Amino acid sequence: MKYAVTAATGNFGLLAVNYLSKLVDPKDIIVIARNEQKAQQLFPDFEIRKGNYDSVEEMTDALKGIDRVLFISSQPGGPVERSVQHQNVVSALQKNHVSFVAYTSFANAQSSKTALAADHKLTENLIEEADMPHSFLRNNWYLENEAGFFESGKTSQKAIYWAGNKAGWALEREYAEAAAKVLTSENPQAIYEFSGKSVTYEVLGEALNKVLAQPCDVAQVSKQEYTFDLENQGLDSQTAALYASFQDPIDNGSLNENSSDLQNVLGRELTTLSDGIKEILSK
Repeated sequence: MKYAVTAATGNFGLLAVNYLSKLVDPKDIIVIARNEQKAQQLFPDFEIRKGNYDSVEEMTDALKGIDRVLFISSQPGGPVERSVQHQNVVSALQKNHVSFVAYTSFANAQSSKTALAADHKLTENLIEEADMPHSFLRNNWYLENEAGFFESGKTSQKAIYWAGNKAGWALEREYAEAAAKVLTSENPQAIYEFSGKSVTYEVLGEALNKVLAQPCDVAQVSKQEYTFDLENQGLDSQTAALYASFQDPIDNGSLNENSSDLQNVLGRELTTLSDGIKEILSK
């Protein structure tokens, strides 16, 4: 059985390969990356193949002889649209008759209100239409996404947010470990809603204060005030607006998910918010 992890040089891919190597023989793991040199530095003991989502031919070559693939979604905003990149990968999976794919998707991708889910919905549909055995790993929010919120509380004793709904925060390494376990599972589910317990920023702030030696002031402001604060910290208006928009999926309820799938796959309770925050601030 040959396993492959695509986009492996990103943080999620690095974590996933590490966890996968504890479940199967590392000689059966193929690392696929756009940057071969970087991959060789990160994975000196693994077989590496060059695979760029921009090229269907390159991905087809990279996936030859592979049985099971962890297909890690690309980041939006590149020169080639993510929807096109993902179509290339699915086409390459089909051409190689891959027996199973685990795809890192978005929370409730088929019904989500947020624009971030659109490419994931398309990719899920492409995989379904290809009649390919699969698991959609619908990841909620990484706790690491809030590193700025935590650092602000630590350094300035003030942590602000604007989103008024909930998210299912969990550590990225827990999502990655679960992905590796699904990839090697004998009877995986077709869909996993991976999520921590859904909570508000207010609760996240309470967890932050448990960690800090000196408590900080946690406050909700308007989206406009939040954006102005980012500008006052030195960001240009366009970048500040982009950063503020990262809370849109939380505010519109797209990440308000209460599923036990993540802890069920891991076979244990998730890291508590306080312990997760402590881990992030220690890096």
